[in-house]
Amino acid sequence: MTPDQTASPGQDHLPHNGASAQPDQFNIAQYLPAMARAAPDRPAVLCPHRPDERGRTALTFKALDADSDQLAWGLSRLGLRPGERTLLFVRPGLEFVSITFALFKLGAVPVLIDPGMGRGNLLHCVRQSRPEALIAVPLVHALRLLWAYDSFDSVRLSVTVGQRWFWGGPALRHVRQLGNTTDPFPLAPTTRDTVAAILFTSGGTGIPKGVVYKHGMFDAQVAAIRTHYGIEPGEVDLPAFPLFALFSAALGTTCVIPDMDPTRPAQCNPARIVRAIKEHGVTFTFGSPSIWRRVGPYCVEKGITLPGLSRILMAGAPVRGDVLAPFAKILGPDADTYIPYGATEALPVASIRGSEVLNETWALTRQGRGYCLGCPLPGITVGIIAPEDDAGADPIQNPKSKIQNAVLPPGEIGEIVVSGDVVTHEYFEMPEQTALAKVYGQSAIRNPKSAIVWHRMGDMGYADDRGRLWFCGRKAHRVIMEGGTVLYSVCVEALCEEAYERLLGVRPRAALVGIGAPPSQKPAIIFESTPAPALRAREHELLAALSAYETTRLIRTVLYHPRFPVDIRHNAKINREALARWAQSQIANRGSRIP
Repeated sequence: MTPDQTASPGQDHLPHNGASAQPDQFNIAQYLPAMARAAPDRPAVLCPHRPDERGRTALTFKALDADSDQLAWGLSRLGLRPGERTLLFVRPGLEFVSITFALFKLGAVPVLIDPGMGRGNLLHCVRQSRPEALIAVPLVHALRLLWAYDSFDSVRLSVTVGQRWFWGGPALRHVRQLGNTTDPFPLAPTTRDTVAAILFTSGGTGIPKGVVYKHGMFDAQVAAIRTHYGIEPGEVDLPAFPLFALFSAALGTTCVIPDMDPTRPAQCNPARIVRAIKEHGVTFTFGSPSIWRRVGPYCVEKGITLPGLSRILMAGAPVRGDVLAPFAKILGPDADTYIPYGATEALPVASIRGSEVLNETWALTRQGRGYCLGCPLPGITVGIIAPEDDAGADPIQNPKSKIQNAVLPPGEIGEIVVSGDVVTHEYFEMPEQTALAKVYGQSAIRNPKSAIVWHRMGDMGYADDRGRLWFCGRKAHRVIMEGGTVLYSVCVEALCEEAYERLLGVRPRAALVGIGAPPSQKPAIIFESTPAPALRAREHELLAALSAYETTRLIRTVLYHPRFPVDIRHNAKINREALARWAQSQIANRGSRIP
């Protein structure tokens, strides 16, 4: 089956759309015992580079189901209850998957926080989530006691994954001993509207926020991924983002945990990624563009092809054509790369094939038209609204906040808003942030409990006359100048990169930043390169080239940065906020003003 086709129902006797014995009950964990019955000996998780505490590097679906049952029994006997928030700091591997499914089965709520977000943001997330339980590696327990005890004061149950040192509480092996039974654990009687997990955003353009996921939302994501990309049970997946290891089990596929630091994908060893793909017969994989920016050139240099790999999903940041191009030679004739669009709050929203980008839309991107995201997936509705409209107003208090009244025509840039079953409805105990990010449809006025919830993506874009969505940059990254002129980051950057390449023969990344406060910002363009004397000598030619475009003619300041700061999760999104602060300091140190 090829991607974009509909998967046949009931494959390997998986529950169809999450069907359960009780129509009003659903638990995302029920996919695992279904697979354990349908294909008990099929490998579920492989992690050859990091054995678990029992020395295992692989679990079949039957073993994974039994292991998660045992952990669920043990945790319940320790007093963990349905609905209790459980902070999880465990490295990707067999234990991460087993523990998470045990929590789902128990009805507890895993809380996942990106460990690379920095101490301040991490502790903010811990305090915000107020976890009742903590399951973590020894280092986290030690740091908790040494310098952050107050942030964890809500925790009443602590479990150590590994060797317990000078703190109390059971180790994971003790949890298994408490749950040492062959009896299957009865799934908690959750429904599609029961909270399943809290996943924190990385805080790339603001404070990190806890996104509330419900069991039905996870199921909608699984169904969308399976259907759109044609994924069938029995395939082999290599997810370079830990959360997607959970989707693998729900999809009935074998999950190969890659040998890499998930907090530093841009520093992955491409040889290890390629070796895992070849050794385990990986058929599809998901990861940051920063990974494939390393893997593609490595394969070309070594003459490596990956004929068995049918789909590479790249997500987390716009994907340039030069990242996609090598895979046209590396993959087989029926394979392709894919770029799904979404966010922690709504995923997947849209998707485009890499071949369509290379054959058609990349040329338009280089002309400053933005990045094409493809068409919305079935069940997803997309709107483009004026960026200052409907700022989360309560529809009961403000009936005018109807999203249908704010949709802009094709070609006109506005903020992207989305609705559908994969769209989350709230942030955990952050009503102000929820109000800013959500807009309610007309049904909310008649019946708030059946409200259509639209999520403001925080991205600027437009729809073309073929119904495809285009991305022009983050709303927070617009440069708003006197007189109302607005510059959109990725559109301007593409033109600057194009001018640089024509002049100097190479194409570095560019970043647009605004100096000062809107609506009186001055634009500056920063290139990711070393400011060699020869380059500075030709800077006037570069500015002359930029003056030929309407959207770049107002740029009079060019700066050079050796290595752009990037987001912590995917190592791919440019941290323009940090670059703007750096640019301001550079200008101040020169003692000059932007013209």
